[in-house]
Amino acid sequence: MKNEDERVVMEEDDQQKASDLVHELVLRLLSLNPQTPDPDPTSPTFLKTLRYAHRILRSRLTPSVSPDAAAIAESLKRRLATHGKSSDALAFADLYAKFASKTGPGSVNNKWSLLYLLRIVSEDRHKLDSSLLLPNLNAAVSSSLGNKKTNGVLLVSKDPENLRDVAFREYANLIKEENEVTEEILVRDVLYACQGIDGKYVKFNSEIDGYAVVDYINTPRATRTMVRTLSELGWLFKKVKSFISESMDESTFGTVGQAFCAALQDELSDYYKLLAVLEAQGMNPIPLVSESAGGSSSSYLSLRRLSVWFAEPKVKMRLMAVLVDKCRVLRGGAMAGAIHLHAQHGDPLVHDFMMSLLRCVCSPLFEMVRSWVLEGELEDSFGEFFVVSHPVKVDLLWREGYNLHHGMLPSFISPSLAQRILRTGKSINFLRVCCDDHGWADAASEAAAASGTTTRRGGIGYGETDALEYLVAEAAKRIDKRLLDVLYERYKFKEHCLAIKRYLLLGQGDFVQYLMDIVGPKLSEPANNISSFELAGFLEAAVRASNAQYDDRDVLDRLKVKMMPHGSGDRGWDVFSLEYEARAPLDTVFTESVLSKYLRVFNFLWRLKRVEHALIGIWKTMKPNCITSNSFVKLQSSVKLQLLSALRRCQVLWNEMNHFVTNFQYYIMFEVLEVSWCNFAKEMEAAKDLDDLLAAHEKYLNSIVGKSLLGEESQTIRKSLFVLFELILRFRSHADRLYEGIYELQIRTKEPGRERNKTQDSSSSWFSDGRKAITQRAGEFLRSMSQDMDSIAKEYTTSLDAFLSLLPLQQSVDLKFLFFRLDFTEFYSRLHSKGREKSEIVDKKGTKKETLRLDLIGKSSEQYKGADIIVFNTGHWWTHEKTSKGEDYYQEGSNVYHELAVLEAFRKALTTWGRWVEKNVNPEKSLVFFRGFSATHFSGGQWNSGGACDSETEPIKNETYLTPEEDTVAVPRLQPLVPPRSSRLLERDPLLRAAPQTQSAWLNTTAPPTLV
Repeated sequence: MKNEDERVVMEEDDQQKASDLVHELVLRLLSLNPQTPDPDPTSPTFLKTLRYAHRILRSRLTPSVSPDAAAIAESLKRRLATHGKSSDALAFADLYAKFASKTGPGSVNNKWSLLYLLRIVSEDRHKLDSSLLLPNLNAAVSSSLGNKKTNGVLLVSKDPENLRDVAFREYANLIKEENEVTEEILVRDVLYACQGIDGKYVKFNSEIDGYAVVDYINTPRATRTMVRTLSELGWLFKKVKSFISESMDESTFGTVGQAFCAALQDELSDYYKLLAVLEAQGMNPIPLVSESAGGSSSSYLSLRRLSVWFAEPKVKMRLMAVLVDKCRVLRGGAMAGAIHLHAQHGDPLVHDFMMSLLRCVCSPLFEMVRSWVLEGELEDSFGEFFVVSHPVKVDLLWREGYNLHHGMLPSFISPSLAQRILRTGKSINFLRVCCDDHGWADAASEAAAASGTTTRRGGIGYGETDALEYLVAEAAKRIDKRLLDVLYERYKFKEHCLAIKRYLLLGQGDFVQYLMDIVGPKLSEPANNISSFELAGFLEAAVRASNAQYDDRDVLDRLKVKMMPHGSGDRGWDVFSLEYEARAPLDTVFTESVLSKYLRVFNFLWRLKRVEHALIGIWKTMKPNCITSNSFVKLQSSVKLQLLSALRRCQVLWNEMNHFVTNFQYYIMFEVLEVSWCNFAKEMEAAKDLDDLLAAHEKYLNSIVGKSLLGEESQTIRKSLFVLFELILRFRSHADRLYEGIYELQIRTKEPGRERNKTQDSSSSWFSDGRKAITQRAGEFLRSMSQDMDSIAKEYTTSLDAFLSLLPLQQSVDLKFLFFRLDFTEFYSRLHSKGREKSEIVDKKGTKKETLRLDLIGKSSEQYKGADIIVFNTGHWWTHEKTSKGEDYYQEGSNVYHELAVLEAFRKALTTWGRWVEKNVNPEKSLVFFRGFSATHFSGGQWNSGGACDSETEPIKNETYLTPEEDTVAVPRLQPLVPPRSSRLLERDPLLRAAPQTQSAWLNTTAPPTLV
């Protein structure tokens, strides 16, 4: 009981002490007012103020901050430091340490309240002037400062605004009672989450894959939504940071990837700085509405303020997360290109951020470009550069040693610029490896100086595309010029090209003629009996005997004889060829494939030269014709006529062949070789780099191959040409036989009565004793030679006709001019104008036989073009009686089919007609009909009644004469039917739509032998 009484007494003493302290505090506050310097404790003003103070103390008003003494002390210390009072801040820290550590009697139990009071007083002294102190209680009650704090005392009046403030405080208290966690704690946890760290109440939820407020505390839905939205930044942060950690540990990520990670790490460092600032602000308490309205504290941090702070970092972090997903499997230039695509954005914030990121990411890539363009070095250990090297032989270094890896080409470097970059580095390596030249270093230094960059690292980065293009252009211009100068001057490229033209393309006339003269007899032998060393001796002799001896020795040493692979039946003509040895660096231009093309051209020209040489040999043999013919005056007139006829036939045929060979050789030497060489020389002078030079040379060689009928598309006409060559060579042997026989006959006629003492074998001599026997043998010989000449002439005419018919079908315009040159007088056109698709051959018995050409349309077909209606009588010439009983009837090109089924021949003819129609007939203007086969009616006129099928003008009216309809051949419709514009009708034997045979068709006698 005694202890209880003592406790009551002590509480009463404490209350009395508190009351006395309040009394003293009010007295001092009123004494600070100039209007009441000496307040009376018994005055109404004093008593009213005292009651007001007691009411405040008894109220439930509490601060809206957490009761953390250490946090309040830290806030006070920062406030002093930010106002430039560092010494005061240190003194305060020392005093607070002593204050916090003191315990026992005389110590303050509620240290936080005291520190909070000091903070409030400190803020009031900075914000309010002493003139705002209330002069009396009435002023305190009615003053507009009722919502202000004066020297730590909250003045509350009955003003409506103060009432609203009190109501809001009560509402805030209700919210605090409803929420188990204050907003300050949630802000702190959100800041933790944004660093990828779980807070006390905001943790990572794997189910929603994000941060959220834990479920076991009461928090409004709006607060939870806002926390989750703000914590998205933490999820993005974890993703970016995880990518950086994984990538930096991966050894094959590459330099561009490492630069990307470094750029991301720099952005995260700035992000860390922002979070540090926000954490510092988070230590400040969140003021009430009345406090924030007065601007008492603007450095606090709430969830809403945090959303404003996080707006820009979230945009950047989202971009980084997107880039991380995009670039996870990319490397090098592909990674830089992918990042560049995201920089094409209209938002200035996004654009600036991506530009800053790309400058760092592309730094290694641009360093690779600089090193490649100025030094020819490929510093690419991880395969990130868009230029790739391959281990190849020296002669393939330019063509196959380097190429573009388009998968690593970033989109901000155009393909044309990439090609120039590739070529510039290739040129440096070509000079260094193939040409053993070091002058490129000076050219590279000049290019760097001209572009304003340096040969050392750095200088050009992302966003400086114009500077990069200028650097590459300057480097390419100087280094390519250096390369061409080395090829032209040091390695004499032009001289070697000219040497190939003179020797492989037979441009050195005296050398070629002498070589042909001395090597010709040897090449007539079997190839197995010919030694390449012997041919090399002939080549050396031809060089010494011609102007070729004055050529550069290096050029002549490269010219060699080559024997191609051959079989047992081949002759020397079939295997002999010349080759030109190409050494580095010229073997880059004259590769094996290029030299093989030159070999093909040489073999063709050598074959043509052989034919020309054969004709010259025939001419030499034919020169004494007049003297020879005068020596046969004693022969019978019939034999003499045979002799003169054979000689004339030989001369005429020689003249035709010589006309063809001369014009064809003129075409090859001047319109093909010389024109192509002139064009190549111009392009060679205009070439700016090695690629241009290679392209010009390839164009030059392809032009020769194409115009010389050596291309794949010219196989048919080339075969026809070679048939002509073989016929000319056969003619040479027949002409030699003819003149050998004539010379022997001439010798025999000079010994008419002389008896021979030696018996002569009939196999070695045509003649026996007696003029009669000589005349008989001469007649037989001349008849045989005439038949042979006629056979060769017919074959030659047929083959030449086939060759000329194929010339207009060639793609090259020059070949069409060749046709004009060969047929300048229209001799061949007039000769074959009557044949249409028909031609003639001579069979084995020597009789003429008409053939049907399946691959040609008659020259009169020109008049079909533009006609309103064209009717092809497709059944004409296709009866079994005309075509199936004979042999060697159908001809296609130079090939005469020994046997060919009628329907197969008909199919080939339809194909030829159809192609002509598709090429020459406008389906919107002309109607084309293909008619089937009608009954036979040409035997005996009008259906066995006399007359002719090609002279009747009226249809027959008596149907009893009609014979049963024969089988018809179905022809597909090739073009749609268009109404005719006039009644003009052209009937012809060549093709578009199959017309059925009607009764009027059977009765029509005007169109043989198929009708419409």
